[in-house]
Formats: sequence, structure tokens, C-alpha cells
Amino acid sequence: MKTLSLIYRSLLMLLAVGVALSASAQQKADLIIYNGKVATMAKPGEFKQAIAVQNGLVLATGASQQILKQYKGAATKMVDASGKTVIPGLNDSHMHAIREGLNFNMELRWDGVKTLKRAMEMLKEQAARTPPGAWVKVVGGWNEFQFAEKRQPTIDEINAAVPDKPVFITYLYGKAFLNKKGIEVLGYDKNTSYPGSLIELDKDGKPTGLLYAKETPMAIYRTLALTGKLTPAERINSSEHFYREINSFGITSVVDAAGGSQNYDADYQASLALAKAGKLSVRTAYYLFAQQKGKELADYEKWISQTYPNKNDHLLMANGYAMEGAGENLIATGADFENFLEPRINLSPQMETDLEPVIRLLVKNRWPFRLHATYGESIDRMLNVFEKVNEDTPFNGLRWFFDHAETITDAELARVKALGGGIAVQFRMYYQGELYTKMYGQPKTQLPPIKKMLAMGIPVGMGTDAPRISTYNPWMALHWLLTGKTIGGLQFWPKEQVLDKFTALQLYTSGSAWCSGEQNVKGKLVQGMYADMAILSDDYFSADAEKVKQITSLMTIVNGKVVYAAGKYSALCPPIAEPIPSWSPVKYYGGYQK
Repeated sequence: MKTLSLIYRSLLMLLAVGVALSASAQQKADLIIYNGKVATMAKPGEFKQAIAVQNGLVLATGASQQILKQYKGAATKMVDASGKTVIPGLNDSHMHAIREGLNFNMELRWDGVKTLKRAMEMLKEQAARTPPGAWVKVVGGWNEFQFAEKRQPTIDEINAAVPDKPVFITYLYGKAFLNKKGIEVLGYDKNTSYPGSLIELDKDGKPTGLLYAKETPMAIYRTLALTGKLTPAERINSSEHFYREINSFGITSVVDAAGGSQNYDADYQASLALAKAGKLSVRTAYYLFAQQKGKELADYEKWISQTYPNKNDHLLMANGYAMEGAGENLIATGADFENFLEPRINLSPQMETDLEPVIRLLVKNRWPFRLHATYGESIDRMLNVFEKVNEDTPFNGLRWFFDHAETITDAELARVKALGGGIAVQFRMYYQGELYTKMYGQPKTQLPPIKKMLAMGIPVGMGTDAPRISTYNPWMALHWLLTGKTIGGLQFWPKEQVLDKFTALQLYTSGSAWCSGEQNVKGKLVQGMYADMAILSDDYFSADAEKVKQITSLMTIVNGKVVYAAGKYSALCPPIAEPIPSWSPVKYYGGYQK
């Protein structure tokens, strides 16, 4: 018996030693970034020198010597930040990333171009390499105020630059340019029309090539849909390149707001393929947008039977591809079109009748939802529906939020707060501030009223609404938050209502994480949070506001893995296939013109 007891005790001791050794081994980091300025974003002014990562999570932060001594192991990857600033990965709470991924390789981007002269040179150069039958397209991300010339191209200039290939250029949500060859290819004539839109005719009754949204942008987006699409293999490649492009700015997460002509689940397959292959470099939480007017309720009933929020069979939430709920538009009659080239339109009298059963269905099934709403007049009517539903089917903590909310009133903010809602804001006025001012006059307060939202304790996430109106470059959006100026330099907000740097960055990190229900797992560089971060080209916290808009990422890390690297770290950048097709503008220009 003594022998058995001795053997038993020995086994227990060996087991204890094994557990201790295992625990010690488990505390060794996969990755350590040291000698940096690590902004934890847990509180203003909190910076550490180093950060240790294990299994995709933050293991610890602290002084470089302490972190290296405690967590460095034989297999630990070491990155010397050389004094550079490290921030939590940026999270865009409203981007059309999935749709853009399907199109990115076909588009010439004018984002960041400084002169109209250069923009037109790029158009001509790209047309020369584009094969017969393919379109030359510029789809959003620019306006005339970014150009030194402070004007848009004329249709005559576009025709002169590209006489022999079809060209389509969109301008914000309100206008598009179609060259003569494009008119010919599409067969547009005096009889071509789209409800709610205008196809301009000349004195002889022929289309000039200018398309205008009036009540709806149907002419613009129906035309865009006729300009070709990529093959399935090209869509996957295009999506990978678009995600790599936004990684280059430090974006590690997006909350995809779906959009018109984005059909579930066919148009989600490219991003899903990347997720399954372990190549999805941006955490992508997506919402579902009903596509058929009059059949929205049926769409949501079908989707509720097929999927549910946070379902992720392939990569779990840590890999970041998950359905989050319904929106951005829930019903066609509830779309308050924000075209500041035209006066505000009134929503259909049918809106409440259409919206109520959809909201009842979503709340009953505990589906989070988001709803596009630019104007306070629309928000008031939508809140009436929400409050009616809440009386007998309580929201009871269900996550929901408005998108945009530029002219939401104080009284409406109080109602949002009472229903437990949030607001996803974007920097659309960075591109449309001059147009808004011309239509409605200089605003006397911040639009959207972000500081009021925050003071009331309403959750607020920051985003771009890219790429069909504004650029996807988050540092341009942060420049807007810090200055209140438009891209053309107009002081759109009162100067005293701009945000401080910590608050602005917080909106882009943990603030946006609320929009996908992930505020407890990402947005801060503290123990146990997702190891999503970026080493910046310049110190955001000390840089002049004008310098902020020039910041890029030197290294972007998602789930503890390097997904993008540049400069001295470029050897660590994962390989990526060449853009296809071979004539893709991305191959020659990239995306944002840095």
C-alpha cells in the first residue's frame, strides 16, 4: 500500500509540475510589439511601451523591459515599434465593404487626387489600357472641392479625353456623367427614363450624358448596374484587394450596411470565400437589406428562417464574418434620400404601414436592426412606429440604431435614448457641406450633433458610408471630427463643437464596436481584448489636425496576425495575388491616392 501511495503522490507531483510548466508556456506571447507608444484607449492619456499578444488576444501591456522579460519566448515574433504610436484597430461602423469588394478592381478611384487635371489624365490613361467592351468607371469618393481647380469635369472634357470607350462617373448621390460612347453602348435616347430621376436632353432631344437624381437616384444606379461585373474569381481577388486597401489605413473591422442591389446570399460569397480560406483581413459584421419594394416583410421572414445574428460556422466571431441583423434600409418607402443638390423629399404616407410589421417581426425574433435616416422629419415618424411596437413587444435592450441622423433634434435624441438605441454617424458632410450650406444655410450647430449624443449617453459609432459618396480613408473622417471642416476647407461646424482627439478615436474604435455588439471584446488594447491594432506612420496624438489626414498604417494586425505592413516592416506583409483582370485600375494606381 505504501508503494502504491508513493507512486500516487509521485504522479500527482509530476502532474502538478506539468500543469505549472504548461501554464508557464501558455504565458509566452506569440507576438510582442515593444519600444512604442501604445494607446490602450482605456482612458485618455494612457500609453504603454509594449504589448504582448497570445492566441489572437491581448495578453498584457506595460513597459518594454517588463513585457519582454515576462512574455518573450523562443517562438515569439518580435516587432520594434521604434517609438511609433500603436492604436486599437479602426472600426468603420458604416461601410459598404462587401459590395465594394465585388467592384473595386473595376474602378478608377479619384480619392485623394489633388487636381482635376490629374484626375482627367488618369481617366485617359486607364481608357487606353481598358479592352473593348469594358467600361471605365469612377464610382464615388471625390468631389470638386478636393481639386485645386474647385470644379467638376464637364461632359465635353470627358468626351474629349475618352471618345472610344464607354465611361461612367458618379458624383455623390445626385449626379452622374455618361460619355457619348456610353450613351451609344446603352442605347439611351429621348425615351429613356427612370422614375424619380432626370436624364438630361439637349435641344435636339438627345441625351447630353448628364444624369440627375431628383426624388430617387434610380437613373444613376440602374445605369451603373449595366456597366458590367467581374467574374466569380475576379470578385474574390477584388474583395481581397479592397480589404488590403483599407488595412493600409489601420482598419481592422467594418460593420457592413449592405445596400441597393446587394443580394443575400449571392453577393456575399466572395467575402465568405476569403473567410473560409483564412484570408479575410478585416472583421466583417454585416446587416441584411431588403431589396424588393413591397416584399420587404417577406424577405425578412425568409432570412429569419435561414440565419440568425452572430451565426458563424466557419471562423467563429474571432475570425470576423458574421450576420448581425437587418438594415440599413428596411423598407423602400422609408428611404429619406439625402441628395443635397435638391430639397428634402417627404417620405411616403405609406411608410408607417410598411415599417410597423417589419419592426414587429425583428423585435419579436430579437434581430438587431439599423435604419437609414438623414433628416429629423423622417426620424420623428420612424420613432412613432418604434414606440408603438415597444408598447406591446418591448425592445428590452435589443440593439438598434439610426444611421446618419444629420438633422436629428434634441427631442428625438431623448426618444432614441429612452428606447435604448444608438446612432452610427458618418462624415458625409465633409463632402456635402458646401451643398448643404447652399441649400439650407450655414448650420449654427454641429451636424450631426455628436457631442449632444455623447453627453446624453447614447452609443455612437463612427464611419464613412464609403465608397459611393465619401472615401474609405478613416483619417479624412478623423480630420473632420477634429476640425469641423469640409474637404474644401469650409468651416461647417462651429469651431467650439469639434471633438478632442481621444473622443474622436474612441468613436472609431470601441464606439463602433457597439454597432456589432462587440464593445466588450474589441476597441481597446487591454488584457483579453482582440489583438487588433495598427502601428501608425505618424503620432496621431501630437500631430497637427492637418497632418492627421495624411496618416497611414505601417503595420496592421488582426487577431494577432500581421495582415498589412509597409516601410521598414514591408517584409512582414503577407503576399497577395496581382489584381485581376490584368487591366484593373488597382494594378496601376492602387486605390486612395496617397
